Amino acid sequence: MATKKPSSSRKELPKIFVLDTSVIIYDHTAIRNFAEHDVVIPITVLEELDNFKKGNDTKNYSAREFTRYIDQLSGNNTLQDWTAINGPNRGKFKIEMHTSSKVNAERIFDDKKADHRILNTALYTAEQNPTRRVVLVTKDINLRIKAKSLSLNAEDYETGKVKTIDELYTGRSEIQKIKQDAITSIYNNGFCKADDVLKKDQIIPNHYYILRNGNQSVLARYNKDENTINRVVKSAAFGVIPKNAEQAFALDAIMNPDLKLVTIQGVAGTGKTLLSLAGALEQRRNYHQIYLARPIVPLSNKDIGYLPGDVNSKLNPYMEPLWDNLKFIRSQFSEKDKEHKQLNEMVENQKLVVCPLAYIRGRSLSNVFFIVDEAQNLTPHEVKTIITRAGENTKIIFTGDIYQIDTPYLDTQSNGLSYLIDKVKGQPLYAHITLEKGERSELANLANDLL
Repeated sequence: MATKKPSSSRKELPKIFVLDTSVIIYDHTAIRNFAEHDVVIPITVLEELDNFKKGNDTKNYSAREFTRYIDQLSGNNTLQDWTAINGPNRGKFKIEMHTSSKVNAERIFDDKKADHRILNTALYTAEQNPTRRVVLVTKDINLRIKAKSLSLNAEDYETGKVKTIDELYTGRSEIQKIKQDAITSIYNNGFCKADDVLKKDQIIPNHYYILRNGNQSVLARYNKDENTINRVVKSAAFGVIPKNAEQAFALDAIMNPDLKLVTIQGVAGTGKTLLSLAGALEQRRNYHQIYLARPIVPLSNKDIGYLPGDVNSKLNPYMEPLWDNLKFIRSQFSEKDKEHKQLNEMVENQKLVVCPLAYIRGRSLSNVFFIVDEAQNLTPHEVKTIITRAGENTKIIFTGDIYQIDTPYLDTQSNGLSYLIDKVKGQPLYAHITLEKGERSELANLANDLL
């Protein structure tokens, strides 16, 4: 008699996801993002989070918020038992105390460290639950490879990750064979009806276009409110003149008061920060302050504590690239020019502030032109936190290069800049431009192209 095959309609048991510390630091709400499946937190993760809880960095905030949430969920229950996670159709979680297993990662890799204790906890969980799929979730690539070498399922944390980076929104298009009348209208009147130029699938709010007819071309942006294509002119901002169409688009978005959120993505030397700062200075009368900030990513994976001097001395190496842009703008004017004096006065009176991003975290940003440099080194949660601090009459510019990430647990798909571009495209308050042509120098372009 033939053996009866198990029914394919039988409900599969929920999976068990074992979370690494890197996942919690990346997203302290991660425990709520595994649908009906169960979550295990190794005790080693809690130990590592305890070491992170003091400080003003994002990892410190994430550590504190996660432990508070776990404490709230547990109530009077013991956390070695399965505890329900708040929300509909969510699974349960528990703290796993065991840091050893039959397959001992500490012995195999000949090193007693936190990563290997977490591996042992995941292996132990798999041994205790042979009928369920157990998966270690970590942002640490090396840890995923080690897990797989031990025949343990391991995955990246996918929430907040852009699916296909090659299709990431660029904010601009080039369209050929535009009617001559339309180009003439844009030149003479400054606009034309969008229906005369674009098809429905080409219309995106605040999208930029290079419209061509033979040798003639015009730069334009779609205005959703008027359903028009408006001309973009290469105009200077505080002595800085756009050198190509991409830069003209970026400066137009920076200077447009109706656009409260702008992202500019591009490789080194494309002018992201310089254009943002020049545009902010041109509009200085419209805002109480201009903030130019960037996240602190320790040099060579060393904490800033190893640097000599006081706090300001330690932070100077990280802020120097921002000051370089300010110096370049100042160099466009002689010491006798009023613009040169205005820049000095703005810095002295803190009308223009260059600072680490951590210094403004938690503040309410009202009447501020806020430039966040190196945004590819932020997590999606950090980007959201910054934007939600925006008050009345605040404009935020995020700049960065998604291919030059300096933090170990982010990549081109999971960083905050890519996430923001992917999620917010098409919104009426938002514009994005990807800059591709380097304008720093021929030498910098050579390095970007060949090295």
